[in-house]
Amino acid sequence: MSLLYKNLLIQTVFCSICPAGVCVHRLRCSSSSSVESSSISYDGLYPGHIQTTPVQKALLAVGSGVAALQNPYRHDMVAVLGETTGHLALTALRDRMRDDPEGYAVLTERPRIRLSTLDLTKMAALPDGSFGREYLRFLEENNVTPDSRADVRFVDDEELAYVMQRYREVHDLLHTLLGMPTNMLGEVAVKWFEAAQTGLPMCALGAALGPLRLNASRLQTLLTSLGPWALRSGRQARCVLSVFYERRWEQNTEELREELRIPPPPASLARRSS
Repeated sequence: MSLLYKNLLIQTVFCSICPAGVCVHRLRCSSSSSVESSSISYDGLYPGHIQTTPVQKALLAVGSGVAALQNPYRHDMVAVLGETTGHLALTALRDRMRDDPEGYAVLTERPRIRLSTLDLTKMAALPDGSFGREYLRFLEENNVTPDSRADVRFVDDEELAYVMQRYREVHDLLHTLLGMPTNMLGEVAVKWFEAAQTGLPMCALGAALGPLRLNASRLQTLLTSLGPWALRSGRQARCVLSVFYERRWEQNTEELREELRIPPPPASLARRSS
């Protein structure tokens, strides 16, 4: 990939955090969006990979971090932040997966959780309480899709890129396992679990700053009960990336939770987060 295109990507990240009319690169960033994809060549580690230098990664991390702080719903910026700051944590996660027979199978076979890989009809026919049925119910009730997860671009190792992709694609499965909805309190609780479980700086940042967006009542719930439960569960649970979920759809959700050493949240707290 050309240096020009890499620089345009970095400028685009910084343009996303500048006030309208202030960013000196905004005009160039907007015009760069018209560049045809056929003129872009990738470096070849994996489809979509963009090779960047340490300095470029630092610029991307700073820019995406500021953008994510301004708007936590900028999932594109959160994704860039995770990829440019997560090398050490991704390496540790990869090693944990390699040391687990099921995790090793995941690394070897590289399954993807997408609508194109899910048999929704079969999952809908599963009994209530099965993991596949509860996951499908979560998707339907919250109007979310696994296809919304961005592809990895800035991780300069093909295997670590898959680990990051797998982390993104199991996020909604964690909501199902933890019994957490997609509102702010539920998302923060899942982020606390992920921070303790993965060590990803992006998760730690979300866990630290997410509570600032909660009202007083929900903040108290998080700090006194839900948060400690999430942290404790994340620390003691088996590596959640080492589970071949595609082979677990028929398993009872409670049994899977027990197998992974994830205690259920207190019922009153689960209801309050919804």
